[in-house]
Amino acid sequence: MPHETDVLVVGGGATGTGIARDLALRGVDTTLVERGGIGSGTSGRSHGLLHSGARYAEADRVGAEECLQENDILRDIAGACIRDTGGLFVQLEGDDPDYFEAKRAACEDIGIPTETLDGDEARELVPDLSEATVRAMTVPDAVIYPSRLCAANAADARDRGATIHTHAPVENIQRDDGTVTGVEVGGSVDDTVAADYVVNATGAWAGELAGMAGLDVEMQPNRGVMVSVEYDGLDPVLNRCRDPDDGDIVVPHGGEVVLGTTSIDVDDPDDYETDRTEVERTRSECGAMLPPVEDAPEIRTWWGVRPLYAPDEQARGGRGISRGFFLLDHAEDGVENMASIVGGKLTTYRQMAAAAADLACVRLGVDAESTTADERLPHVEDPERLDAVVAEFDGQGPTDEDIVGAG
Repeated sequence: MPHETDVLVVGGGATGTGIARDLALRGVDTTLVERGGIGSGTSGRSHGLLHSGARYAEADRVGAEECLQENDILRDIAGACIRDTGGLFVQLEGDDPDYFEAKRAACEDIGIPTETLDGDEARELVPDLSEATVRAMTVPDAVIYPSRLCAANAADARDRGATIHTHAPVENIQRDDGTVTGVEVGGSVDDTVAADYVVNATGAWAGELAGMAGLDVEMQPNRGVMVSVEYDGLDPVLNRCRDPDDGDIVVPHGGEVVLGTTSIDVDDPDDYETDRTEVERTRSECGAMLPPVEDAPEIRTWWGVRPLYAPDEQARGGRGISRGFFLLDHAEDGVENMASIVGGKLTTYRQMAAAAADLACVRLGVDAESTTADERLPHVEDPERLDAVVAEFDGQGPTDEDIVGAG
């Protein structure tokens, strides 16, 4: 007999584990399968910035408001998954002053708290900040440790009755007319899962999974490089106050900083070339804000793949515009019991999860609302216990390798 469950969630990143947790809190029998360790895809290979919304304020008010709301919620529920650092948007000589003013006005309009500092005041806050700094704007950015965040969501889902399988790749989807009747899972499961509803939360791989069910979800995977270098003493996240471009974010991590990032479309999220020139360009551009990092000893370098939804990218014109999320109800495509959640940002994972869980509950006739905004994640006041959960789920990613388990 196949394994039976109400909802099968495919994908164990922040969104997938968030969906499993949300459904478990509503009393829905849920199974999650992830082909690697928890958070081994995009979530665990990010730059780990918890957005305040300021990055998107002038380009997408709705996206900025979502980030601001989720930023506040995660500070309340995520404990040691978050480091409250604050952030600075830095205008250098030659940067467009009108861009700074537009961002500041948009932040004020949305309700993102800011304070404007002149160059000297900014360098008092960050002594190594470039002498070319004209002014800076404080924003409530923070740092996410995604390995902890994903593991905490998975642990809470499991503790509330969900079944979590790592190293369990989906190999095939069985479909009878307009219904998914079974999902063949290899690896640690090696069985067929029969689910009343299936949620595709595989991010950049969503198109591949949907294709197994005869569906067309057009993704545009996009790679970006992150470089961690030795640098101690940076408090706030640094953002270059210009149109988003390569090397415009510096994220503090204890005795290291993470420099990011680039934006290059790729055809296959599993098989793409990397280019060392991206590393050097990222270091150089970040060094324009914080000169010591350009030549600081390199600790590790990794690439992540963004789960961009191709129709949205084509409509918006690519980089520089806020990337929202999309919940695709495949009943509209002839498959009644399947949905895909794509796009979005790590900051808004909980909101994405709630939207997907809402749809699953509607389809299953479950009358229960999401409570994840108010329910604190487990173990988040005990970093050692939290890091043990990361190890249990084989969840260590490169983003926070220097933090998780370091104590």
